[in-house]
Amino acid sequence: MSTLELIAKAAVSHNLARSELITLLSDNGCNETLFAAADNTRRCYVGDGVHLRALIEFSNICRNNCFYCGLRRSNQNISRYRMDADEIITLAKYAAHNMGFKTIVLQSGEDMFFTVDKMCEIIHGIKQFDVALTLSIGEKTAAEYQAYKDAGADRFLLRIETTDRDLYHRLDPDMTWQNRRQCLTNIANAGLEIGSGVMVGLPEQTIESLADDILFFKEINADMIGIGPFIPHPDTPLKSAAGGSLEMSLKVMALTRLLLPDINIPATTAMETLAPNGQAKALQAGANVIMPNVTFTQYRQHYELYPGKSKTNCAIDENLQVLRNKISSIGRYIAVDKGFHKKRQVKTCPNFCD
Repeated sequence: MSTLELIAKAAVSHNLARSELITLLSDNGCNETLFAAADNTRRCYVGDGVHLRALIEFSNICRNNCFYCGLRRSNQNISRYRMDADEIITLAKYAAHNMGFKTIVLQSGEDMFFTVDKMCEIIHGIKQFDVALTLSIGEKTAAEYQAYKDAGADRFLLRIETTDRDLYHRLDPDMTWQNRRQCLTNIANAGLEIGSGVMVGLPEQTIESLADDILFFKEINADMIGIGPFIPHPDTPLKSAAGGSLEMSLKVMALTRLLLPDINIPATTAMETLAPNGQAKALQAGANVIMPNVTFTQYRQHYELYPGKSKTNCAIDENLQVLRNKISSIGRYIAVDKGFHKKRQVKTCPNFCD
């Protein structure tokens, strides 16, 4: 099949073989057609609403030493911080009641100070504000994931980063791919929505492994997938790496939308960091979620996974109108519901070429 025929096949069947994904990822001649197909599928399955989810980065302390991450424990050039429970809950209340967010996302490094009891206390405090709650706090035990669900958490984000096991083990010392995979199973077993994702453009990453990543998302029956370019951080072992491209990241995201048509896909901060209109491009290539950063300014500047991250997205009480304008300028609107993944039956969408 030609690349155009493969795109049409994916748009209708929402299935592609590994070799077909490799063909599409390797060919840049039909990128705009691919993005249009993904955008059409997004519109057909999840509509034109963009879900805004308030991101609170409550600790940049991490026990891990991942080669690509600015929060790695060996980074001595970072000012560490940890918000207390009252700060976290107060900020979540402001985001919900004053700014109108329907989902709160709590993200941190793997900070072992936050025991399951402390996290459950925070979860209880936030759920009183009638919001959906997403956690992104790393690898935990099956019992801990269950405790978070029982306390009221709704979703859990744990990026697989790459399905290439050898690459994973080279970049994530003292961690194992198999445990990462098991954590995703445990998240699902606890009844939490599963969020995962990958970085695009890691050193030694191949087109074949990106195809495997997309098939992996389908295998785990993901509810949300975040995809963004790898951006090297100067205080990591990968500081001299080339980094990923926006175009390839958009291609992986678009193919993910075509194969998992009804899931939630964020226009990631990393895309906006690479290009001023990166998130708008993502919204026009299959994305339907943005996670504005509402962390207090004095903390946000120190949550630097990669350079430039803290300067993007919306600050609390700042620039939210800019984001609204960006969304409306491409014919979209801000969704008013909590944005849970509603699995929909496969259907035939209007032809994206019409």
